[in-house]
Amino acid sequence: MIQWYPGHMAKTKKTIISNLKLIDIVYEVVDARIPLSSRNPIIDEIIGNKKRILILNKSDLSDNIVNDLWIIYFKKMGIETSKINALSGLGISDLVQKTNKICSEIIKNKKSKGMIPRLRVMILGIPNVGKSALINRLSGGKKAQTGDKPGITRKEQWIKTQYFDLLDTPGILWPKFEDPMVGLMLALTGAIKDDILDIEELSFHLVGILKNKYKNILKTRYKIENTDKDNYEILKDIGKNRGCLLPGGDIDVNKAAKLLITDFRSGRMGNISLERP
Repeated sequence: MIQWYPGHMAKTKKTIISNLKLIDIVYEVVDARIPLSSRNPIIDEIIGNKKRILILNKSDLSDNIVNDLWIIYFKKMGIETSKINALSGLGISDLVQKTNKICSEIIKNKKSKGMIPRLRVMILGIPNVGKSALINRLSGGKKAQTGDKPGITRKEQWIKTQYFDLLDTPGILWPKFEDPMVGLMLALTGAIKDDILDIEELSFHLVGILKNKYKNILKTRYKIENTDKDNYEILKDIGKNRGCLLPGGDIDVNKAAKLLITDFRSGRMGNISLERP
């Protein structure tokens, strides 16, 4: 059972609650490859009826057909959804337009009171889903710390952009993952620090997902002819075919595991969604 709940995350929850009264709308950022597993279940409880947009970030790495299925899924739940790639800017203009539309009454009320009609947006999400990258895209510069490891943002920070005033918050996980698959999905996408994980075991699960949903990737990218083998044997074949060898010619399974995980996280193996509605 994978667990990771640093002390600063408990403090973050309290900060979020205290700042909500200042906020017009919440951006809940999730990883488009795992929209359910990368949603913190306590966020619904925290924000209540506050206006919100669920943002499917890293949509350039996920299966676009599946992305559209998720948008339909969340719409049925009454949640507005946008798919973006914060790094490239894909979908940002649509997100801004949708935000202004949802908050049109708030903007109108601010104008009627003689206030500057700038919206205040809170960015929420678990570690490493791209919250800071989204802020940097909206602000037109690197004003929030970013990185490919979880836990980069450690305290809340207000950032003024041409569109809105944004409140960035540290990524917040929840104390216990009731479903072990949630921890697994988070680990695969890099939301949990690798130094507490067994990379080989993680790669076995990824091989299993590829066998079930993306056999063509195993066949074309890794030259696996027989995808009916057990996961460990397939990982060994990947290591052999990609030159992950030890002195003497034995297969370096750990190196093959790291290669596979890196290929997935970087998008080099193609567009993959680990979860489907």
